[in-house]
Amino acid sequence: MLRALTSTLRFPRPWRPLETRGCSSNPGAAGREIQVCALAGPDRGIAEILMNRPSARNALGNVFVSQLLEALAQLREDRQVRVLIFRSGVKGVFCAGADLKEREQMSEAEVGVFVQRLRGLMTEIAAFPAPTIAAMDGFALGGGLELALACDLRVAASSAVMGLIETTRGLLPGAGGTQRLPRCLGVALAKELIFTGRRLSGAQAQALGLVNHAVAQNEKGNAAYHRARELAQEILPQAPTAVRLSKVAIDRGIEVDIASGMAIEGICYAQNIPTRDRLEGMAAFREKRLPRFVGE
Repeated sequence: MLRALTSTLRFPRPWRPLETRGCSSNPGAAGREIQVCALAGPDRGIAEILMNRPSARNALGNVFVSQLLEALAQLREDRQVRVLIFRSGVKGVFCAGADLKEREQMSEAEVGVFVQRLRGLMTEIAAFPAPTIAAMDGFALGGGLELALACDLRVAASSAVMGLIETTRGLLPGAGGTQRLPRCLGVALAKELIFTGRRLSGAQAQALGLVNHAVAQNEKGNAAYHRARELAQEILPQAPTAVRLSKVAIDRGIEVDIASGMAIEGICYAQNIPTRDRLEGMAAFREKRLPRFVGE
């Protein structure tokens, strides 16, 4: 069992630089529902996926999902991305969930195929090698919350509204919600929230442990994004290979018994031993200076 698990572990790959650009200056970004942004200056290493489909409140339609998958594929290959933030360009909304108007036009077979595709998208987000943060500045309902649950960390405006509301629409969560919510909150509480289709504020979500941080909303409606940036800035100076391997150890270890989990941790630790960053960390400690990690 352990051999099968460890054979699928995704370990860090060689560095390949991403061109620095902002969302507003991203070539070809005009009219796209998903934009990829790489921050510069002291924030270099932070990448953002900007969701911008105002006409449908960032609903998860076919084009939206395709562009999200393209963005993830682009960023996954770049080892200079140390943190990835998912944010919205639509005020008051993170992601409103599935595009039900689009889905009404699908046959039953097409619905099954599309939901499987959504599930695959969430799996790709969860498997992204660098830490991911969802900046939830507004509504995150159904598939929108499932997207946030696939991220490592979640930050919400205290006034944001979120919930797995599928049962109120004659559906059930189909993009990972029935699996990730109980792993986040525990089985009984997850069942209560899914069975009732209850909506939570950002403040309530933080009290339950659904989000890491809840912050008062500002006039521009982007307070959660700013807090997510601050969180990313805390991660940024840490050794990127060690951070990525820690993510692998946690994500894979939590799915198995503790003995197997300890073995996975050992494999990840062994991957980190020959890195330059480990030697740099020890040298910085000895020389009483800040380390300069390069991800090698």
